[in-house]
Amino acid sequence: MKLKIIILSTACLLSLSIQAQETYNLEQCKALALKNNAKAQNSQLSLEAAEQTKKNAFTNFFPSINAIGMGFKTNVPMMDMNIPLGALLGNPDMPPVPFDMLQKGAIGSISATEPIFTGGQIINGNKLAKIGVEAAKLQKQMTDDEVLLTTEQYYWQIVALKEKTKTIAEAETLLNRAHTDVKNALDAGLVNRNDLLKVELKQNELESGKLKLANGLKLSKMVLAQFIGIPSGEDFDIDNSLIDSVALSLDSHVDHQSALPRRAEYQLLDKNIEAGKLQVKMETGKHLPTVAVGAGWNYFNFDPGEPMSMKRDFGMLFATVAVPISDWWGGSHAIKKQKIEVMIAENEKRNNAQLLLIQMQQLWNDVEEAAQQVELANKAIASALENVRLNTDYYEAGTGLLTDLLDAQNTLQQTRDQHTEAVADFCMKLAKYKQATGQE
Repeated sequence: MKLKIIILSTACLLSLSIQAQETYNLEQCKALALKNNAKAQNSQLSLEAAEQTKKNAFTNFFPSINAIGMGFKTNVPMMDMNIPLGALLGNPDMPPVPFDMLQKGAIGSISATEPIFTGGQIINGNKLAKIGVEAAKLQKQMTDDEVLLTTEQYYWQIVALKEKTKTIAEAETLLNRAHTDVKNALDAGLVNRNDLLKVELKQNELESGKLKLANGLKLSKMVLAQFIGIPSGEDFDIDNSLIDSVALSLDSHVDHQSALPRRAEYQLLDKNIEAGKLQVKMETGKHLPTVAVGAGWNYFNFDPGEPMSMKRDFGMLFATVAVPISDWWGGSHAIKKQKIEVMIAENEKRNNAQLLLIQMQQLWNDVEEAAQQVELANKAIASALENVRLNTDYYEAGTGLLTDLLDAQNTLQQTRDQHTEAVADFCMKLAKYKQATGQE
């Protein structure tokens, strides 16, 4: 009775463990990577920072408001004098009257200044901030593309390893069958023990490969889990059924010249030129006159003692004009420098555009080569299957060698592994090409 309870409990725990295991397909892995990957998160934060810079630049259109307040008390009066009161009263014999002031008091002021003309620095500064946001979006797109490609690479790596696990299981079945046949033949005295040892040696080699494959699969899943943000302790699996529906279609080819403007890298080169031209205008604006108007309110209270207490508050309007005369000489060189930077950016755009076109052509060549490798692998599997069939018939008829049969089975396993790797490689290279041509 106790044994039955233990068995049932174990079965329930195994059932719960299986139910708790989450299986992710490729699209789910990509979605998790964009949400949880550190690079993707940091690119989003960089975009938000650029948006805050843009909002900060916009505040320069509004008046700047400043307030100041000060109270003071000195140990001696800041001003003292002798007033010739006798002379004022027509009595020259009357001695001067001592008088002091400004020993304590308070001052307050508040003003608002609105820039009227700043050489275009505020307008161009806002345009630069806008370009900064657009560039951050393009950088985010490039980072997201990188994250998606890496996720797909890890995904297909796991799929390939899982498919190789199936291949090993099939090879294991063939070897077990061969072991049974050879042992029966040995018991019947038809073969010597050396044939059985050869089969067992192949079984040991297969077991060793099976262990390495299991470790590699475990490590690959850990790497994917870390990359897409799955908790390290979570038990999960990858849906590898997608490999059965892979079609060797070459319909994804597009005109590379027309695809070039869709590349985030190319658009970023344009933004670099736009920013450089605005920098020229900004540098020019620094050496133009600036005009501002403003209004203010002032208050002061000086208390030199009764009855001479002084209080006053008043408003005022003002205008300022600043002309950076001494900066014109050095400023001309700074402007020329910015113009040279624009020329450099334009040269980089032309050069990098050509490199991007070459890259797209190379990626398409890789896709075609990968498709051919899959076709060759399919033919190799058909040949390997026929080779196994023939050597099995020869061996069972007593006209073939056991080593030939074992070699044929080993070749079949290798060709199936090569086919799995070729399909995974084709999917990866096709994804790279689609992304590089703006199709994803």
